[in-house]
Amino acid sequence: MLYHLFHVLTGGRHYAYENALFRAVVGALLCFLLVLLGGPAVTRLLTRWKVGDTPEFDHDALNALMRAKSDVPTMGGAMIIAAIAISTLLLADPTNFYVLMGLLCLLWLGAVGAVDDWLKLTAKRRRGGRDGLRSYEKLLFQIGLGVVLGWFVFDYGAENYAVAPLRDAVPAYSVLTVPFYKPGVQLGATVFMLVTVLVMTGASNAVNLTDGMDGLASGCVAICATVFVVIAYVAGTESLAVKLLVPYVPQTGELAVMCGCLCGSALGFLWHNTHPASVFMGDTGSLPLGGLIGYVAIVTRQELLLLIAGGVFVIEALSVIIQVGYFKRTGGKRVFRCAPIHHHFHLGGWSEAQTVVRFWLVAAMCAALALATLKLR
Repeated sequence: MLYHLFHVLTGGRHYAYENALFRAVVGALLCFLLVLLGGPAVTRLLTRWKVGDTPEFDHDALNALMRAKSDVPTMGGAMIIAAIAISTLLLADPTNFYVLMGLLCLLWLGAVGAVDDWLKLTAKRRRGGRDGLRSYEKLLFQIGLGVVLGWFVFDYGAENYAVAPLRDAVPAYSVLTVPFYKPGVQLGATVFMLVTVLVMTGASNAVNLTDGMDGLASGCVAICATVFVVIAYVAGTESLAVKLLVPYVPQTGELAVMCGCLCGSALGFLWHNTHPASVFMGDTGSLPLGGLIGYVAIVTRQELLLLIAGGVFVIEALSVIIQVGYFKRTGGKRVFRCAPIHHHFHLGGWSEAQTVVRFWLVAAMCAALALATLKLR
């Protein structure tokens, strides 16, 4: 909204505000302040509503380590979602198709996570348990969102290309970019939608699995989002996209603003979530944060780069897959002391703070490597 206001008041000559990277920085600062200042009030409200969580694991030693976290208010991800949505509407172009789809992704997955948290923490359901949504129920909503976004993003890219073809012989909107490989891989509509479902579901659940220690998920999300501020800006700026051999997808520069807001919100939440945490984000925050990063990767055609930039999330998800698969195959044996893998190191003698900071360092190295691939093609 401010985007259009400044445009009208300056007659389109306010070049600093026209720059998406500038607005991404402003969005990061605004979201940081919104979450930082609003955190105490939200935490008190969640405490009053009695939505505190008590982490429980199938491991007695880990339960003993986590006992101090009993009844910490959860669903703090709601303030992250609110900050991102408000700041994006203020600073990005609210008529931009990719921004609108990004907000749909954020609110859709935020609603799924909130319902799951609310049922799990406050409502007894199904045989007297407190399980929240079943895994297949959450997966169904994630897949549904992936199908919707995949269809509309592909269709919108095809319409734009048909109206105003770009210089590229291959339409950039449907190219799967492969790190270190210049041409990329052309995708049809069906494969594009399949890739969208896999990336969004995988990213959403991977961040959810990473959210198991104070500050771990929020810190890693902030680092990964910073990478996609750069990627979205480059992909939406033709001169930079051509220079760096990145698919030029018009209008994606506005997603840099959204990623800036995501980064600032995650850092603001980290202020309250750092050890010892006063509030947890819960599925309300982890599902939409991962899904939004996955969405930006899809629109900018950098799905495979996400595997590098979000290396910590990939490692966390793989550790769970390996642990569960090996456990079932061997009748109860384990590869790790406990999965996700951050608990393996915690049980191995690392303190929670050591584990979190070391994972942040790995995330930072993954982010640096991802950015380096822009030149190594």
